Amino acid sequence: MQELSHYIDGAHVTGKSGRFADVMNPATGEVQAKVPLASADEVATAVEIAAQAQVEWAATNPQRRARVLMKFVDLLNRDMDKLAEALSREHGKTLPDAAGDVQRGLEVVEFCIGAPHLLKGEYTDGAGPGIDMYSMRQPLGVCAGITPFNFPAMIPMWMFAPALACGNAFILKPSERDPSVPLMLAELAEEAGLPKGVLQVVNGDKEAVDALLDHPVIQSIGFVGSTPIAEYIYSRGCAAGKRVQCFGGAKNHMIVMPDADMDQAADALVGAGYGAAGERCMAISVAVPVGDETADRLIEKLVPRIEKLKVGPYTAGKDVDYGPVVTKAAQENILRLVQSGVDQGAELVVDGRNFSLQGYEDGFFVGPHLFDKVTKDMDIYKTEIFGPVLSTVRAQSYEEALSLAMDHEYGNGTAIFTRDGDTARDFASRINIGMVGVNVPIPVPLAYHSFGGWKKSMFGDLNQHGTDSFKFYTRTKTVTARWPSGLKEGGEFHFKAMD
Repeated sequence: MQELSHYIDGAHVTGKSGRFADVMNPATGEVQAKVPLASADEVATAVEIAAQAQVEWAATNPQRRARVLMKFVDLLNRDMDKLAEALSREHGKTLPDAAGDVQRGLEVVEFCIGAPHLLKGEYTDGAGPGIDMYSMRQPLGVCAGITPFNFPAMIPMWMFAPALACGNAFILKPSERDPSVPLMLAELAEEAGLPKGVLQVVNGDKEAVDALLDHPVIQSIGFVGSTPIAEYIYSRGCAAGKRVQCFGGAKNHMIVMPDADMDQAADALVGAGYGAAGERCMAISVAVPVGDETADRLIEKLVPRIEKLKVGPYTAGKDVDYGPVVTKAAQENILRLVQSGVDQGAELVVDGRNFSLQGYEDGFFVGPHLFDKVTKDMDIYKTEIFGPVLSTVRAQSYEEALSLAMDHEYGNGTAIFTRDGDTARDFASRINIGMVGVNVPIPVPLAYHSFGGWKKSMFGDLNQHGTDSFKFYTRTKTVTARWPSGLKEGGEFHFKAMD
Protein backbone atom coordinates (compact mmCIF):
# COMPACT_ATOMS: atom_id res chain seq x y z
CA MET A 1 0.00 0.00 0.00
CA GLN A 2 1.52 3.29 -1.10
CA GLU A 3 1.45 6.11 1.42
CA LEU A 4 1.46 9.53 -0.21
CA SER A 5 2.72 12.74 1.39
CA HIS A 6 2.48 16.50 1.52
CA TYR A 7 4.98 18.64 -0.39
CA ILE A 8 6.35 21.30 1.95
CA ASP A 9 9.51 23.41 1.70
CA GLY A 10 10.82 21.49 -1.30
CA ALA A 11 10.40 17.99 0.12
CA HIS A 12 7.88 15.20 0.47
CA VAL A 13 6.70 15.31 4.08
CA THR A 14 4.96 12.46 5.88
CA GLY A 15 1.61 13.39 7.39
CA LYS A 16 1.59 13.84 11.16
CA SER A 17 -2.13 13.95 11.94
CA GLY A 18 -2.59 10.18 11.88
CA ARG A 19 -5.61 10.61 9.60
CA PHE A 20 -5.70 9.29 6.03
CA ALA A 21 -8.09 9.02 3.10
CA ASP A 22 -8.21 6.14 0.63
CA VAL A 23 -7.13 6.80 -2.95
CA MET A 24 -9.10 4.40 -5.10
CA ASN A 25 -8.57 2.82 -8.48
CA PRO A 26 -12.01 3.66 -9.94
CA ALA A 27 -11.73 0.93 -12.57
CA THR A 28 -11.29 -1.89 -10.05
CA GLY A 29 -12.82 -0.44 -6.89
CA GLU A 30 -9.60 -1.20 -5.00
CA VAL A 31 -7.67 1.05 -2.64
CA GLN A 32 -4.33 1.80 -4.29
CA ALA A 33 -2.87 4.39 -1.90
CA LYS A 34 -3.49 6.38 1.25
CA VAL A 35 -3.14 10.15 1.39
CA PRO A 36 -2.54 12.02 4.67
CA LEU A 37 -5.08 14.57 5.85
CA ALA A 38 -3.33 17.60 7.30
CA SER A 39 -4.08 19.08 10.69
CA ALA A 40 -4.42 22.82 11.27
CA ASP A 41 -0.90 22.82 12.72
CA GLU A 42 0.52 21.26 9.53
CA VAL A 43 -1.27 23.89 7.46
CA ALA A 44 0.16 26.62 9.70
CA THR A 45 3.68 25.27 9.18
CA ALA A 46 3.25 25.40 5.39
CA VAL A 47 1.90 28.95 5.60
CA GLU A 48 4.86 30.10 7.70
CA ILE A 49 7.33 28.63 5.19
CA ALA A 50 5.42 30.17 2.28
CA ALA A 51 5.44 33.61 3.87
CA GLN A 52 9.21 33.50 4.27
CA ALA A 53 9.83 32.22 0.74
CA GLN A 54 7.47 34.72 -0.87
CA VAL A 55 9.53 37.78 0.05
CA GLU A 56 12.50 36.82 -2.11
CA TRP A 57 10.27 35.47 -4.90
CA ALA A 58 8.34 38.78 -5.05
CA ALA A 59 11.65 40.64 -5.28
CA THR A 60 12.60 38.57 -8.34
CA ASN A 61 11.78 40.59 -11.42
CA PRO A 62 8.84 39.43 -13.56
CA GLN A 63 11.03 38.40 -16.48
CA ARG A 64 13.03 35.99 -14.33
CA ARG A 65 9.83 34.59 -12.84
CA ALA A 66 8.56 34.09 -16.40
CA ARG A 67 11.71 32.13 -17.27
CA VAL A 68 10.89 29.65 -14.51
CA LEU A 69 7.45 29.19 -16.07
CA MET A 70 9.04 28.71 -19.49
CA LYS A 71 11.16 25.89 -18.13
CA PHE A 72 8.11 24.47 -16.34
CA VAL A 73 6.31 24.25 -19.70
CA ASP A 74 9.25 22.30 -21.13
CA LEU A 75 9.11 19.86 -18.23
CA LEU A 76 5.34 19.41 -18.56
CA ASN A 77 5.81 18.46 -22.20
CA ARG A 78 8.68 16.14 -21.29
CA ASP A 79 6.60 14.30 -18.67
CA MET A 80 3.21 14.51 -20.41
CA ASP A 81 2.77 10.73 -20.72
CA LYS A 82 3.87 10.14 -17.13
CA LEU A 83 1.47 12.77 -15.81
CA ALA A 84 -1.42 11.47 -17.91
CA GLU A 85 -0.92 7.90 -16.72
CA ALA A 86 -0.83 8.93 -13.06
CA LEU A 87 -3.93 11.04 -13.57
CA SER A 88 -5.85 8.25 -15.31
CA ARG A 89 -4.87 5.72 -12.64
CA GLU A 90 -6.48 7.77 -9.85
CA HIS A 91 -9.26 9.60 -11.68
CA GLY A 92 -10.31 6.97 -14.21
CA LYS A 93 -10.46 9.16 -17.31
CA THR A 94 -8.97 7.94 -20.58
CA LEU A 95 -5.34 8.66 -21.42
CA PRO A 96 -6.13 11.16 -24.22
CA ASP A 97 -8.53 12.95 -21.87
CA ALA A 98 -5.92 12.96 -19.11
CA ALA A 99 -3.31 14.41 -21.47
CA GLY A 100 -5.85 17.07 -22.42
CA ASP A 101 -6.26 17.88 -18.73
CA VAL A 102 -2.53 18.58 -18.49
CA GLN A 103 -2.46 20.43 -21.82
CA ARG A 104 -5.20 22.93 -20.91
CA GLY A 105 -3.33 23.74 -17.71
CA LEU A 106 -0.06 24.06 -19.61
CA GLU A 107 -1.65 26.62 -21.93
CA VAL A 108 -2.45 28.87 -18.97
CA VAL A 109 1.19 28.59 -17.86
CA GLU A 110 2.21 29.68 -21.37
CA PHE A 111 -0.05 32.73 -21.10
CA CYS A 112 1.47 33.61 -17.72
CA ILE A 113 4.92 33.76 -19.30
CA GLY A 114 3.72 37.17 -20.48
CA ALA A 115 3.84 38.44 -16.88
CA PRO A 116 6.35 41.25 -17.62
CA HIS A 117 3.76 42.83 -19.92
CA LEU A 118 0.67 41.90 -17.91
CA LEU A 119 2.06 43.41 -14.70
CA LYS A 120 2.82 46.80 -16.22
CA GLY A 121 1.05 49.69 -14.51
CA GLU A 122 -0.18 53.01 -15.88
CA TYR A 123 1.58 56.38 -15.91
CA THR A 124 0.44 59.97 -16.30
CA ASP A 125 3.04 62.71 -16.36
CA GLY A 126 2.03 66.29 -15.78
CA ALA A 127 -1.19 65.40 -13.99
CA GLY A 128 -0.79 68.73 -12.20
CA PRO A 129 1.94 71.33 -11.66
CA GLY A 130 5.03 69.19 -11.19
CA ILE A 131 2.87 66.18 -10.40
CA ASP A 132 3.14 62.70 -11.94
CA MET A 133 0.88 59.71 -11.18
CA TYR A 134 1.57 56.05 -11.72
CA SER A 135 0.16 52.70 -10.63
CA MET A 136 1.89 49.45 -9.70
CA ARG A 137 0.58 45.90 -9.54
CA GLN A 138 2.05 44.17 -6.49
CA PRO A 139 1.61 40.59 -5.24
CA LEU A 140 -0.82 39.76 -2.46
CA GLY A 141 1.59 37.54 -0.49
CA VAL A 142 0.55 33.97 0.31
CA CYS A 143 -2.39 32.60 -1.71
CA ALA A 144 -4.19 29.28 -1.55
CA GLY A 145 -6.26 27.11 -3.87
CA ILE A 146 -8.73 24.31 -3.18
CA THR A 147 -9.19 22.22 -6.30
CA PRO A 148 -11.57 19.41 -7.38
CA PHE A 149 -11.04 15.81 -8.41
CA ASN A 150 -12.26 16.14 -11.98
CA PHE A 151 -9.31 18.18 -13.29
CA PRO A 152 -6.37 17.44 -10.98
CA ALA A 153 -3.81 18.99 -13.35
CA MET A 154 -5.63 21.74 -15.20
CA ILE A 155 -7.37 23.60 -12.40
CA PRO A 156 -4.35 23.69 -10.04
CA MET A 157 -2.33 25.24 -12.87
CA TRP A 158 -5.15 27.68 -13.62
CA MET A 159 -4.67 28.92 -10.07
CA PHE A 160 -1.00 28.66 -9.18
CA ALA A 161 0.50 29.71 -12.54
CA PRO A 162 -0.83 33.30 -12.47
CA ALA A 163 -0.34 33.50 -8.69
CA LEU A 164 3.34 32.59 -9.05
CA ALA A 165 3.83 34.81 -12.09
CA CYS A 166 2.57 37.75 -10.02
CA GLY A 167 5.13 37.07 -7.27
CA ASN A 168 2.96 35.27 -4.73
CA ALA A 169 3.63 32.06 -2.83
CA PHE A 170 0.92 29.43 -3.25
CA ILE A 171 -0.46 26.61 -1.10
CA LEU A 172 -2.47 24.02 -3.02
CA LYS A 173 -5.04 21.83 -1.28
CA PRO A 174 -5.98 19.33 -4.02
CA SER A 175 -8.73 16.75 -3.96
CA GLU A 176 -7.85 13.84 -1.72
CA ARG A 177 -9.31 11.50 -4.38
CA ASP A 178 -6.51 12.01 -6.92
CA PRO A 179 -3.57 13.83 -5.26
CA SER A 180 -0.58 12.35 -7.11
CA VAL A 181 -0.48 14.71 -10.10
CA PRO A 182 -0.56 17.91 -7.95
CA LEU A 183 2.42 16.54 -6.01
CA MET A 184 4.22 15.86 -9.30
CA LEU A 185 3.49 19.39 -10.52
CA ALA A 186 5.10 20.89 -7.42
CA GLU A 187 8.22 18.80 -8.00
CA LEU A 188 8.41 19.90 -11.63
CA ALA A 189 8.01 23.57 -10.70
CA GLU A 190 11.03 23.35 -8.43
CA GLU A 191 12.99 21.47 -11.08
CA ALA A 192 12.20 24.45 -13.32
CA GLY A 193 13.85 26.79 -10.82
CA LEU A 194 11.07 27.80 -8.46
CA PRO A 195 12.52 28.41 -4.97
CA LYS A 196 11.58 25.99 -2.20
CA GLY A 197 8.49 26.93 -0.27
CA VAL A 198 6.94 29.08 -3.00
CA LEU A 199 4.62 26.29 -4.19
CA GLN A 200 3.52 23.73 -1.60
CA VAL A 201 0.91 20.97 -1.61
CA VAL A 202 -1.01 20.22 1.57
CA ASN A 203 -3.45 17.32 1.33
CA GLY A 204 -6.47 17.34 3.55
CA ASP A 205 -10.19 17.55 4.15
CA LYS A 206 -12.43 20.15 5.81
CA GLU A 207 -9.98 20.67 8.68
CA ALA A 208 -7.28 21.79 6.25
CA VAL A 209 -9.74 23.89 4.26
CA ASP A 210 -10.95 25.72 7.36
CA ALA A 211 -7.37 26.27 8.51
CA LEU A 212 -6.60 27.96 5.17
CA LEU A 213 -9.78 30.04 5.31
CA ASP A 214 -9.08 31.25 8.84
CA HIS A 215 -5.32 31.80 8.67
CA PRO A 216 -4.60 35.55 8.77
CA VAL A 217 -1.53 35.29 6.51
CA ILE A 218 -3.47 33.77 3.61
CA GLN A 219 -4.54 36.66 1.39
CA SER A 220 -6.67 34.93 -1.24
CA ILE A 221 -8.56 31.69 -1.77
CA GLY A 222 -9.52 30.07 -5.05
CA PHE A 223 -12.01 27.20 -5.18
CA VAL A 224 -13.68 24.96 -7.77
CA GLY A 225 -16.31 22.39 -6.74
CA SER A 226 -19.98 22.12 -5.86
CA THR A 227 -22.15 25.18 -5.30
CA PRO A 228 -22.94 24.48 -1.61
CA ILE A 229 -19.22 24.26 -0.79
CA ALA A 230 -18.48 27.27 -2.99
CA GLU A 231 -21.00 29.32 -1.03
CA TYR A 232 -19.48 28.15 2.27
CA ILE A 233 -15.91 28.95 1.24
CA TYR A 234 -16.88 32.29 -0.27
CA SER A 235 -18.77 33.48 2.81
CA ARG A 236 -16.19 32.25 5.32
CA GLY A 237 -13.23 33.49 3.29
CA CYS A 238 -14.76 36.93 2.74
CA ALA A 239 -15.66 37.16 6.42
CA ALA A 240 -11.98 36.57 7.18
CA GLY A 241 -11.05 39.51 4.93
CA LYS A 242 -9.64 37.48 2.06
CA ARG A 243 -10.01 37.92 -1.67
CA VAL A 244 -12.06 34.92 -2.81
CA GLN A 245 -13.17 33.42 -6.12
CA CYS A 246 -15.35 30.31 -6.02
CA PHE A 247 -16.71 28.31 -8.94
CA GLY A 248 -19.64 26.02 -8.28
CA GLY A 249 -22.00 23.67 -10.07
CA ALA A 250 -23.56 23.76 -13.52
CA LYS A 251 -26.44 22.58 -15.63
CA ASN A 252 -25.43 23.42 -19.17
CA HIS A 253 -28.08 23.61 -21.91
CA MET A 254 -27.51 23.15 -25.63
CA ILE A 255 -30.25 24.59 -27.81
CA VAL A 256 -30.71 22.84 -31.15
CA MET A 257 -32.59 24.91 -33.72
CA PRO A 258 -34.58 23.31 -36.58
CA ASP A 259 -32.02 24.56 -39.14
CA ALA A 260 -29.02 23.01 -37.34
CA ASP A 261 -26.84 20.38 -38.96
CA MET A 262 -28.29 17.45 -37.02
CA ASP A 263 -25.28 15.16 -37.49
CA GLN A 264 -22.99 17.90 -36.21
CA ALA A 265 -25.30 18.57 -33.25
CA ALA A 266 -25.56 14.87 -32.36
CA ASP A 267 -21.79 14.39 -32.50
CA ALA A 268 -21.31 17.46 -30.33
CA LEU A 269 -23.83 16.26 -27.74
CA VAL A 270 -22.28 12.82 -27.46
CA GLY A 271 -18.81 14.24 -26.89
CA ALA A 272 -19.95 17.02 -24.55
CA GLY A 273 -22.43 14.91 -22.62
CA TYR A 274 -20.51 11.66 -22.13
CA GLY A 275 -16.84 12.62 -22.35
CA ALA A 276 -14.99 12.12 -19.06
CA ALA A 277 -18.09 10.20 -17.89
CA GLY A 278 -19.90 13.54 -17.64
CA GLU A 279 -17.65 14.64 -14.77
CA ARG A 280 -17.06 18.13 -16.16
CA CYS A 281 -18.53 21.41 -14.95
CA MET A 282 -18.82 22.38 -18.62
CA ALA A 283 -20.46 19.13 -19.76
CA ILE A 284 -23.68 19.50 -21.72
CA SER A 285 -26.30 17.71 -19.65
CA VAL A 286 -29.47 19.18 -21.20
CA ALA A 287 -30.33 19.12 -24.90
CA VAL A 288 -33.11 21.51 -25.90
CA PRO A 289 -34.37 20.80 -29.43
CA VAL A 290 -36.83 23.41 -30.71
CA GLY A 291 -39.95 21.74 -32.07
CA ASP A 292 -41.05 18.11 -31.89
CA GLU A 293 -39.79 17.38 -35.41
CA THR A 294 -36.34 18.65 -34.44
CA ALA A 295 -36.46 16.58 -31.25
CA ASP A 296 -37.42 13.42 -33.10
CA ARG A 297 -34.63 13.92 -35.65
CA LEU A 298 -32.11 14.59 -32.89
CA ILE A 299 -33.07 11.52 -30.84
CA GLU A 300 -32.88 9.38 -33.98
CA LYS A 301 -29.31 10.58 -34.55
CA LEU A 302 -28.27 10.29 -30.89
CA VAL A 303 -29.40 6.75 -30.06
CA PRO A 304 -27.03 4.77 -32.35
CA ARG A 305 -24.11 7.01 -31.41
CA ILE A 306 -24.70 6.55 -27.70
CA GLU A 307 -25.24 2.81 -27.99
CA LYS A 308 -21.85 2.49 -29.71
CA LEU A 309 -19.93 4.25 -26.92
CA LYS A 310 -17.07 2.16 -25.54
CA VAL A 311 -16.82 2.29 -21.75
CA GLY A 312 -13.78 0.82 -20.04
CA PRO A 313 -10.58 1.37 -18.07
CA TYR A 314 -7.87 3.61 -19.47
CA THR A 315 -5.65 0.53 -19.82
CA ALA A 316 -7.98 -0.82 -22.51
CA GLY A 317 -6.54 1.54 -25.13
CA LYS A 318 -7.08 4.93 -26.69
CA ASP A 319 -10.34 3.94 -28.38
CA VAL A 320 -12.16 3.90 -25.01
CA ASP A 321 -14.67 6.76 -24.99
CA TYR A 322 -14.93 7.18 -21.24
CA GLY A 323 -14.00 5.43 -18.04
CA PRO A 324 -15.47 4.96 -14.57
CA VAL A 325 -16.76 7.71 -12.32
CA VAL A 326 -14.53 8.62 -9.42
CA THR A 327 -16.15 6.84 -6.43
CA LYS A 328 -18.75 4.25 -5.49
CA ALA A 329 -20.83 7.02 -3.89
CA ALA A 330 -20.81 8.97 -7.18
CA GLN A 331 -21.89 5.85 -9.07
CA GLU A 332 -24.76 5.22 -6.66
CA ASN A 333 -25.90 8.85 -6.75
CA ILE A 334 -26.01 8.88 -10.56
CA LEU A 335 -28.06 5.68 -10.69
CA ARG A 336 -30.40 7.02 -7.99
CA LEU A 337 -31.05 10.14 -10.06
CA VAL A 338 -31.60 8.04 -13.20
CA GLN A 339 -34.22 6.02 -11.34
CA SER A 340 -35.86 9.23 -10.15
CA GLY A 341 -36.16 10.33 -13.78
CA VAL A 342 -37.93 7.09 -14.64
CA ASP A 343 -40.19 7.37 -11.60
CA GLN A 344 -41.09 10.98 -12.39
CA GLY A 345 -42.17 10.16 -15.94
CA ALA A 346 -39.23 10.88 -18.23
CA GLU A 347 -38.71 8.51 -21.16
CA LEU A 348 -35.45 6.56 -20.78
CA VAL A 349 -34.47 6.07 -24.42
CA VAL A 350 -31.01 4.60 -23.75
CA ASP A 351 -30.87 2.64 -20.48
CA GLY A 352 -27.39 2.03 -19.04
CA ARG A 353 -28.50 0.91 -15.58
CA ASN A 354 -27.50 -2.70 -16.08
CA PHE A 355 -24.09 -1.91 -17.52
CA SER A 356 -21.37 -4.28 -16.30
CA LEU A 357 -17.84 -4.72 -17.55
CA GLN A 358 -16.43 -8.23 -17.45
CA GLY A 359 -13.44 -8.39 -15.15
CA TYR A 360 -14.24 -4.97 -13.68
CA GLU A 361 -17.50 -5.71 -11.91
CA ASP A 362 -16.32 -3.86 -8.79
CA GLY A 363 -15.29 -0.76 -10.73
CA PHE A 364 -17.34 2.44 -10.64
CA PHE A 365 -18.59 2.26 -14.20
CA VAL A 366 -21.88 3.81 -15.28
CA GLY A 367 -23.40 3.05 -18.66
CA PRO A 368 -24.62 5.92 -20.88
CA HIS A 369 -28.17 7.15 -20.39
CA LEU A 370 -30.40 9.26 -22.63
CA PHE A 371 -33.69 10.72 -21.45
CA ASP A 372 -36.39 12.27 -23.62
CA LYS A 373 -39.44 14.34 -22.64
CA VAL A 374 -37.84 15.66 -19.46
CA THR A 375 -39.67 18.51 -17.73
CA LYS A 376 -38.45 21.35 -15.53
CA ASP A 377 -39.92 19.90 -12.33
CA MET A 378 -37.91 16.65 -12.50
CA ASP A 379 -34.87 16.05 -10.30
CA ILE A 380 -32.74 15.03 -13.28
CA TYR A 381 -33.31 18.52 -14.72
CA LYS A 382 -32.83 20.54 -11.57
CA THR A 383 -29.79 18.66 -10.21
CA GLU A 384 -26.23 18.54 -11.48
CA ILE A 385 -25.88 14.78 -12.06
CA PHE A 386 -22.15 14.80 -12.90
CA GLY A 387 -22.39 11.54 -14.78
CA PRO A 388 -23.02 10.12 -18.28
CA VAL A 389 -26.66 11.18 -18.42
CA LEU A 390 -28.15 13.43 -21.10
CA SER A 391 -31.64 14.86 -20.65
CA THR A 392 -33.73 16.11 -23.57
CA VAL A 393 -36.21 18.89 -22.84
CA ARG A 394 -38.43 19.65 -25.80
CA ALA A 395 -39.16 23.33 -26.44
CA GLN A 396 -41.86 24.52 -28.83
CA SER A 397 -40.19 27.82 -29.68
CA TYR A 398 -36.85 29.61 -29.57
CA GLU A 399 -38.13 31.86 -26.78
CA GLU A 400 -39.11 28.84 -24.67
CA ALA A 401 -35.69 27.27 -25.22
CA LEU A 402 -33.98 30.52 -24.27
CA SER A 403 -36.03 30.83 -21.09
CA LEU A 404 -35.11 27.31 -19.97
CA ALA A 405 -31.43 28.19 -19.83
CA MET A 406 -32.05 31.68 -18.46
CA ASP A 407 -34.37 30.55 -15.67
CA HIS A 408 -32.09 27.80 -14.33
CA GLU A 409 -30.20 28.66 -11.15
CA TYR A 410 -26.85 27.71 -12.71
CA GLY A 411 -25.17 29.83 -15.38
CA ASN A 412 -21.83 28.25 -16.21
CA GLY A 413 -21.95 27.42 -19.92
CA THR A 414 -24.42 27.07 -22.77
CA ALA A 415 -24.47 26.53 -26.52
CA ILE A 416 -26.69 26.97 -29.53
CA PHE A 417 -26.51 25.01 -32.77
CA THR A 418 -27.96 26.85 -35.75
CA ARG A 419 -27.12 28.03 -39.27
CA ASP A 420 -28.87 31.37 -38.69
CA GLY A 421 -26.61 34.26 -37.72
CA ASP A 422 -29.44 36.44 -36.40
CA THR A 423 -30.55 33.75 -33.98
CA ALA A 424 -27.00 33.10 -32.82
CA ARG A 425 -26.29 36.79 -32.24
CA ASP A 426 -29.55 37.26 -30.34
CA PHE A 427 -28.79 34.21 -28.19
CA ALA A 428 -25.25 35.35 -27.36
CA SER A 429 -26.49 38.84 -26.51
CA ARG A 430 -29.47 37.95 -24.32
CA ILE A 431 -28.40 34.79 -22.47
CA ASN A 432 -27.53 35.31 -18.78
CA ILE A 433 -24.74 32.73 -18.75
CA GLY A 434 -21.01 33.32 -18.52
CA MET A 435 -19.65 31.19 -21.38
CA VAL A 436 -21.50 30.80 -24.66
CA GLY A 437 -20.86 28.50 -27.60
CA VAL A 438 -22.18 29.01 -31.12
CA ASN A 439 -21.94 25.62 -32.82
CA VAL A 440 -19.34 24.85 -30.14
CA PRO A 441 -20.64 22.49 -27.43
CA ILE A 442 -18.11 23.15 -24.64
CA PRO A 443 -17.16 26.84 -24.87
CA VAL A 444 -14.20 26.83 -22.47
CA PRO A 445 -12.21 29.95 -23.40
CA LEU A 446 -8.57 29.72 -24.40
CA ALA A 447 -5.98 30.74 -21.84
CA TYR A 448 -5.80 34.40 -22.85
CA HIS A 449 -9.53 34.89 -22.21
CA SER A 450 -11.15 34.39 -18.81
CA PHE A 451 -13.19 31.42 -17.57
CA GLY A 452 -16.21 32.04 -15.37
CA GLY A 453 -19.93 31.43 -15.01
CA TRP A 454 -22.83 33.51 -13.72
CA LYS A 455 -25.57 33.03 -11.15
CA LYS A 456 -24.94 30.15 -8.72
CA SER A 457 -22.04 28.86 -10.80
CA MET A 458 -19.64 31.57 -9.63
CA PHE A 459 -19.07 33.63 -6.50
CA GLY A 460 -16.70 36.56 -6.74
CA ASP A 461 -16.02 39.37 -9.19
CA LEU A 462 -12.98 38.12 -11.12
CA ASN A 463 -12.73 35.03 -13.32
CA GLN A 464 -10.04 32.40 -13.76
CA HIS A 465 -7.04 32.74 -16.11
CA GLY A 466 -6.71 35.45 -18.73
CA THR A 467 -6.15 39.04 -17.62
CA ASP A 468 -8.64 38.63 -14.76
CA SER A 469 -6.23 36.27 -13.01
CA PHE A 470 -3.50 38.92 -12.92
CA LYS A 471 -5.99 41.34 -11.36
CA PHE A 472 -7.06 38.74 -8.81
CA TYR A 473 -3.53 37.88 -7.68
CA THR A 474 -2.29 41.46 -7.37
CA ARG A 475 -3.17 44.69 -5.59
CA THR A 476 -3.02 48.01 -7.37
CA LYS A 477 -1.02 50.77 -5.69
CA THR A 478 -1.23 54.29 -7.09
CA VAL A 479 1.52 56.83 -6.44
CA THR A 480 1.12 60.59 -6.78
CA ALA A 481 4.57 62.25 -6.89
CA ARG A 482 5.46 65.91 -6.90
CA TRP A 483 8.92 67.24 -7.66
CA PRO A 484 8.82 71.06 -7.35
CA SER A 485 11.36 72.88 -9.52
CA GLY A 486 13.76 75.25 -7.80
CA LEU A 487 14.41 75.81 -4.09
CA LYS A 488 11.41 76.53 -1.90
CA GLU A 489 11.47 78.34 1.40
CA GLY A 490 8.91 77.92 4.13
CA GLY A 491 6.31 75.23 4.61
CA GLU A 492 2.99 74.79 2.88
CA PHE A 493 0.01 73.91 5.03
CA HIS A 494 -2.72 73.57 2.43
CA PHE A 495 -3.36 71.66 -0.79
CA LYS A 496 -2.56 73.76 -3.81
CA ALA A 497 -5.33 73.73 -6.39
CA MET A 498 -4.37 72.29 -9.75
CA ASP A 499 -4.46 74.86 -12.54
